[in-house]
Amino acid sequence: MRHSTSMGTDRRAHLSSKGATLPGIFRPSDLEKPGSTRHRIQSMLRRGEASRVARGLYRLTSAAQNEHVTIVMVSKRVPHAVVCLLTALHMHGIGTQAPKAVWIALDRKARKPRLSGLPVRIVRFSGRMLTHAVVTQEVLGVTILITSPARTVVDCFRYRRKIGLDVALEALRDSIRSRQATVDEITRIAGVCRARTVVMPYLQSLVA
Repeated sequence: MRHSTSMGTDRRAHLSSKGATLPGIFRPSDLEKPGSTRHRIQSMLRRGEASRVARGLYRLTSAAQNEHVTIVMVSKRVPHAVVCLLTALHMHGIGTQAPKAVWIALDRKARKPRLSGLPVRIVRFSGRMLTHAVVTQEVLGVTILITSPARTVVDCFRYRRKIGLDVALEALRDSIRSRQATVDEITRIAGVCRARTVVMPYLQSLVA
């Protein structure tokens, strides 16, 4: 797994009222002193320093507005989830997709998380697929796992029956045009993901 530069308008962690470093979206477990968590959160809410955004999730008032806030909320609730497919395309600025739900990948053996109030679509990865060409990005002070641009393109072909072949083709064209991914990267990752027979005919016709 490699690291990526952060995305979004707010790349820094924010400070809580008592000086502890907190991300823009935080859970009670992020506070320094678990024993006083409830009292401290109530104090922050009362002083207008934070607001409740979902069950077990809070947002610092000082945190900058960010279009990816729902993605951050999902990542906080499911730390091992990998942002993928349409959501990864959107975050990388590839294509024209603006998904209403957050697409995440989980291990095939992982329990389905309870994410009441958060729009989520779940796919299952296994083995090497959970880590290969998966990078990290920081948004609102929260580190999220996300498939790289080239890996995202390959996954769009792997899951073309779920998202549509037209989406995969758009992603392929736009990623190469914008230099978010290279032909070599896509070819290599398609091999690892056992998707060469699906991806290569389209890739070859594009660069011919």
